Amino acid sequence: MTKVTCDLTISLDGYAAGINQTEQRPFGEDGGDGWGDKLHAWYGEGAEQHPDEFARMMTAKAFIMGRNMFGPVRGDWDRPWTGWWGDNPPYHGPVFVLTHHAREPQPMDGGTTFHFVTEGIETAFERAREAAGDGDISVHGGANTVNQYLAAGLIDEIRLHVAPLMLGAGSRLFDGVPPLDLEQVGARAAKSVTHLIYRVRH
Repeated sequence: MTKVTCDLTISLDGYAAGINQTEQRPFGEDGGDGWGDKLHAWYGEGAEQHPDEFARMMTAKAFIMGRNMFGPVRGDWDRPWTGWWGDNPPYHGPVFVLTHHAREPQPMDGGTTFHFVTEGIETAFERAREAAGDGDISVHGGANTVNQYLAAGLIDEIRLHVAPLMLGAGSRLFDGVPPLDLEQVGARAAKSVTHLIYRVRH
């Protein structure tokens, strides 16, 4: 049966990115270089130190993300932006990008195709579910997109990677989300992060 997950790195006070995000600093004022070097330090340590987390991260067959996660372009698509991940993004499957501005699908190397959805989170979800078949769906971020899907009751499992730093402001997980009935099903501490997994009881 298809499972809908989210996989998000956050600060200890719950922020997935700081304020003042720009193309030069996609994570904004993130306590580091603006590219998440401290917030995502665990990711830079690689699969050798975090094998289970890396193994789970890209197992979904379809992905959903917000436009802010896809790139810094706002408003109409005024240039051919294809994401932060180069010619061969790590998804290797369909990615549904929430946006208010229509755009043709963007195929990439390695099997990733970005589809741009203007009809809202439910339409993106239905398209992802169709594309995933019996596979899982990952609501990949950022925090505002995850919050919308949590509030709509569409996420089954929350995978958090909590970094030992505080940002104080920015894009915060759980803002605007009603109380959730959660069951903790996994926890592992490492030097640079604490990995937590919660099942959402519907």
